[in-house]
Amino acid sequence: MTMETFNLFNGETDEGPLQAPGYSCRAARVGSKLGAARLGMSVYDLPPGEAIGPYHFEWTDEEWLIVLEGRVTVRTPEGEHELDPGDAVCFPTGPDGAHHVRNAHDALARVAIISTKNEFGIVEYPDEGEVGIWAGEEHYVLERGRDEVLVAGVLGDLADG
Repeated sequence: MTMETFNLFNGETDEGPLQAPGYSCRAARVGSKLGAARLGMSVYDLPPGEAIGPYHFEWTDEEWLIVLEGRVTVRTPEGEHELDPGDAVCFPTGPDGAHHVRNAHDALARVAIISTKNEFGIVEYPDEGEVGIWAGEEHYVLERGRDEVLVAGVLGDLADG
């Protein structure tokens, strides 16, 4: 078996997972590049004014954030916090681990997010009233308070099975 490597400071990133206004960033799925099975890691390059994704928390996985370059602003249930290079924080599972990571500064920021990995992932987006469910390659989005589910971009009635 060949040992794979990825340099956290200058490894190449690709187009990020969300390319919507406010979420344009570049990312590298380091865990999969290294052959990891139980831990995930992604490195994100955040241009000024951009965020990794919406405010959310994980029901199934703990996440850690490590600032590698630049400064980022992290929103948590306690408010906003400024983080500098070398700072690390943990986002526990459940509502207490809710977070939003954005670059509110004038220079590029690079961060790494490490997470546990489970067969199924459940993420809640409190501001949007949605819950995301990952099962293997499938992704489902549920809107709280509705009896319908948005499945991979298609709205379907849950009562239909």
